[in-house]
Amino acid sequence: MDLLDSNYWSPAHALLGELDRDIAALYTEAGIEGVRTRFVGPLIALGRFGPHTIQELADRRGVTHSAMSQTVAAMRTAGLVESAEGPDGRTRRVQLTARATEIVPFMNAEWRATEATVRALDAELPYPLTKVVEDIRAALARRSFPDRLQDNLQ
Repeated sequence: MDLLDSNYWSPAHALLGELDRDIAALYTEAGIEGVRTRFVGPLIALGRFGPHTIQELADRRGVTHSAMSQTVAAMRTAGLVESAEGPDGRTRRVQLTARATEIVPFMNAEWRATEATVRALDAELPYPLTKVVEDIRAALARRSFPDRLQDNLQ
């Protein structure tokens, strides 16, 4: 088989996309419009811990500054966050809008429900996804993905 005809991890990507759409459907069913699933973690953090800089949010969520900056821009466009002055007057912080404050309790409930659901699902598997991820990370620690790619380019 020619590997150009392959997309080996496509089923894994598709599954994660389906789960993400199922979560997003909860927001739509609750009448909450304009909330993407990638917004929920940062919005919950802002609701729990108050205003953050973009870098603080990025660190808390384990993503790059660039990725969080794009997420914050999209949340601002959706009317969920606004800028606030930092303690020194130079730093800009991100805070929830009144609309976001109203829907954060639903987000908290959804997050807890999702975590409980995926943990229960993981426990049903003969080889849990969390273990698969751990094993892949261990293999990549022994030999990086870029090194493996370079070997296969030759």
